[in-house]
Amino acid sequence: MRAIDATATRYDGGTIWLHWITVVLVVEQWIGAQVIDLFARGAPRVDARSVHIVLGAALVLLLVARICWRLSGGRRLPQADGWPLSLLARAAQLGLYGLLVVMVGLGLSLAWVRGDSIFGLFSLPSFAPGDKALSESVQDAHAAVGWAILALGGLHGAAALVHRYLWRDGVLARMWP
Repeated sequence: MRAIDATATRYDGGTIWLHWITVVLVVEQWIGAQVIDLFARGAPRVDARSVHIVLGAALVLLLVARICWRLSGGRRLPQADGWPLSLLARAAQLGLYGLLVVMVGLGLSLAWVRGDSIFGLFSLPSFAPGDKALSESVQDAHAAVGWAILALGGLHGAAALVHRYLWRDGVLARMWP
């Protein structure tokens, strides 16, 4: 593991941009998931789901890039708080990474359980053709993890705002572009 840079006051550009692109993509994916069923059955819904699946695959690549960058090239800063809050912050960060890994795994599983069509160009092979119970179980788990990411991400964002507006300690500025 790399050493922590005790003299730096900000994360490096790669870490910052990977963070904010992940935030935007996760929020977009959550909103997209909420509106897919509002599209008419047939091609419009297939296209909406296809966008969700393709952007989910992009999230997989982004998550791999983030993890690789964090392990190899990203700047490490010392924790800004005392040990109880630092431990909580670290747990939240690891929790978000873990939930994202579970989320994309469930999303990929769901696409293959259902045998989803991608923009009507090709269909993924179905692991369980016609097994509605399995499809619904995986979809429910996928949705539950999505809500957990939203909740934990919201707490993470709220903590950043507390640092910025109540404690005025510069923690949010470390990750701001």
